[in-house]
Amino acid sequence: MDIELFAEGVAFPEGPVVMNDGSVLVVEIRGGTLSRLLPGGKIEVVAKLGGGPNGAAIGPDGAAYVCNNGGFQWDENGNSNGFPPPGYTGGSIQRVDLRSGAFTTLYTECDGERLVGPNDLVFDSHGGMYFSDHGKGTPDAHLYGGLYYCLPDGSKIVRLRRRLLSPNGVGLSPDERVLYMADTYTGRLWAFDILSPGKIAPSGSPWAAGRVVCTLPGYQLLDSLAVEAGGKICVATIFNGGVTAFDPDGTTEHFPFPDMVTTNIAFGGADMRDAYVTCSSTGKVYKCRWPRPGLKLAFNA
Repeated sequence: MDIELFAEGVAFPEGPVVMNDGSVLVVEIRGGTLSRLLPGGKIEVVAKLGGGPNGAAIGPDGAAYVCNNGGFQWDENGNSNGFPPPGYTGGSIQRVDLRSGAFTTLYTECDGERLVGPNDLVFDSHGGMYFSDHGKGTPDAHLYGGLYYCLPDGSKIVRLRRRLLSPNGVGLSPDERVLYMADTYTGRLWAFDILSPGKIAPSGSPWAAGRVVCTLPGYQLLDSLAVEAGGKICVATIFNGGVTAFDPDGTTEHFPFPDMVTTNIAFGGADMRDAYVTCSSTGKVYKCRWPRPGLKLAFNA
């Protein structure tokens, strides 16, 4: 598969959103910004959000919604150990007006418990959002994450699963009957059957969060994801740098990219076959023609 460089010099890009005008929104985790990448490589800062913006999506009102993990520690070479920075108090869900750059914080807690490190989100066609909380590492312990559902007006947030090791990418099946979640440290893709908007079925086991689609062999870590129109789930894969396409039956195929920290993929273009892939350790975003069309998201701008 031929790939081309779309942008470089991006401060740990993630959360790509392909816009109707051909630009691509990304979060810059190290820079603490929501930014717009223009054809030709120009980078425009949309909003300075602070903390660690980690994922983005367009909501039903045309605004951008951002999962902010609360920040990481970074060294002089732009690398992170994943630990909270000084002054860390938790993560949040933020809303950004794309015209003015003004932003508000919608959620910092659920049922009186602080969000630890919101990571990735997806809107359903009803206008609600599912999002993952990745948790947080410390030098001596790990703070678990979870799965959530909330409304974009700030009126409702519910926890769907708790005590998950490292929830990362989330996405919906084309018929919105299944929620997919990538677990980073296990290399495992989970599936959750949706009963109604914001409600998922019990797993049927006290030991399993949901249904296992597939667990990758060896040491491969999973990051964020996008779903194809035909139902395959494309998950950015760390260390085996690239994108792994999972079929719901558990079979996989791998597409390599030149960065072992490949973190996300998004689809766009007239036929939804233009794929944009964030390669975060090198600060680059690549564009390629995907072999199959991606799924159109519920909302765009």
